[in-house]
Amino acid sequence: MQPEFSAKVKEISVMDYIREIQNELVEVKEFPKFKAGDTVTVSYKIKEGSKERIQQFQGVVLQRRGQGPSETFTVRKMSGNIGVERIFPISSPFLENIVVNKSGSVRRARIFYLRELTGKSARIKEKRSF
Repeated sequence: MQPEFSAKVKEISVMDYIREIQNELVEVKEFPKFKAGDTVTVSYKIKEGSKERIQQFQGVVLQRRGQGPSETFTVRKMSGNIGVERIFPISSPFLENIVVNKSGSVRRARIFYLRELTGKSARIKEKRSF
């Protein structure tokens, strides 16, 4: 019975080593705090051949997923009548800047119900700050 227990302890320590190495190698930039429901503008570097440009993507954060260097967040915007979603890795070297435009008041961490809503019902109440 003890060999099984020691094998589990060994697996956990290997995962800790992997996590430590990952934290050392991946550079995580400092961004403002934001959560699901917030309206953000993400500045993202795009390479086209030898040229580089920065593209702004403004929309509502649907979710934040993961932790540490592997964390991602999903932003949804309406382009005409079509909803466009984009997933951004938080530790991407192409992520230039994140600006929080509005802080939304939602009760959930993942607001996928926003996908089915259109018009006025798709609005999110702004969080009051006192």
